[in-house]
Amino acid sequence: MWRRRWWSRLQRLRCRVRASMSSLPMFLRQVRSRSLEHQRAMRLLSEAGLAGQMVSVLRQELDSMVRVIYLLTQSPERRDLLIEASVRGAKWSKVDARAKVTDREMVELSQTLHGWTQSVYKFGCAFIHLSGLHDYNDRDPLAQLPAKEREDILEHCRRYHGGPHPDTERFCDLVPYLPRVLEKIAGNLEYCLAALERGEVFDSREV
Repeated sequence: MWRRRWWSRLQRLRCRVRASMSSLPMFLRQVRSRSLEHQRAMRLLSEAGLAGQMVSVLRQELDSMVRVIYLLTQSPERRDLLIEASVRGAKWSKVDARAKVTDREMVELSQTLHGWTQSVYKFGCAFIHLSGLHDYNDRDPLAQLPAKEREDILEHCRRYHGGPHPDTERFCDLVPYLPRVLEKIAGNLEYCLAALERGEVFDSREV
């Protein structure tokens, strides 16, 4: 009897190992494909002057990045389960609980690595969900943000992308820099994907 139970457990373990080995390349492929599509979309949207959709694309790229950062801080066993869930289209659950991992938890974790992440993520969310920010042709979206969130976004742009000028804090002055912001996020995402591919585990206290 014990031999049958042992054999059954061994078979389940082998199945899980095979599944995780096949799920990782699939997960990496789908994230990279999504990122490339975002970069193509950003070029087209920039040419068309569709600023609201440009911000939405930034938010979607950040969504990929914060998920990959979250995976990098998990144990290999839990990471495999989450990756399997992702390629199946299932939501991520917390450890030993039915509750789901929330976007807020993942964003707050990545915030320790990229201090501007949460502000840009919130700004992008506002453009995905109907809000007053869609009225950007007549009302400046940056002026509608809390001062701290507005400053986080502008400070990141000025530090890493050379603008907009400190004397200009209008949304229209920020828009030309959005493709560069996406390029930076995509580069960070690829770095994190490569670390995931190598099987690295980040300490959540150090990310």
